[in-house]
Amino acid sequence: MKNLRPLLGHEVELELSGKQAAVSGKLVDVGQDILVLYNGVHFLYVPLLHLQQLRLIQSDNVIDVPEMPYESMSDQISYRKILMNAKGMFSELYITGNQSIHGYVNSVMNDFFVFYSPVYHSVIVSLQHLKYLIPYNPNVTPYTLTPEQFPLKPSPLTFARSFDQQLQKLVGEFVIFDLGENPSKIGVLKGIDQNIIELATAGGSPAFLHLNHIKTVHLP
Repeated sequence: MKNLRPLLGHEVELELSGKQAAVSGKLVDVGQDILVLYNGVHFLYVPLLHLQQLRLIQSDNVIDVPEMPYESMSDQISYRKILMNAKGMFSELYITGNQSIHGYVNSVMNDFFVFYSPVYHSVIVSLQHLKYLIPYNPNVTPYTLTPEQFPLKPSPLTFARSFDQQLQKLVGEFVIFDLGENPSKIGVLKGIDQNIIELATAGGSPAFLHLNHIKTVHLP
């Protein structure tokens, strides 16, 4: 991403797909498929997949950038490496709607990762749908919970290598897609055929969803 490197150290504004409000901050690192902003409080790791527009903004703000939670790797920084570095670090994810979720990255697979949250427990997140990740200070814990109140438990699920294979393993289970933002995305997973998912909803009626538009899945 050589064409973005001249903007390092400048304040920029990003428009991201699926997010109405723009995201702004000082551009502090750029990688092959991810960029890093510092907004004066947090570092935001933004996969380029959802970047619709980036523009310079005029500002007199002086933003002092602290040490990054993940060491800057210049052009070697990547989306997957950031997720691997985030394992076990309290983080915030922005994925869908106006909701963000807090917890820890547990596992990183081919095209999804597993995020453990005190609210949703184990959440399977498609790599295609993460808008940004915010790592928190190491001494911060979700909701100020102690390790005894929120232990990092291994998931009872066994994980496949790919998102579609993982959903196949959940056929017959009661699942919640996209954090339950839409009631028609909650129900029993009946089957998957050529990327079309059949879900039995609360009233027993079938709902059909395209796999590519499923952002997250978790079990209640």
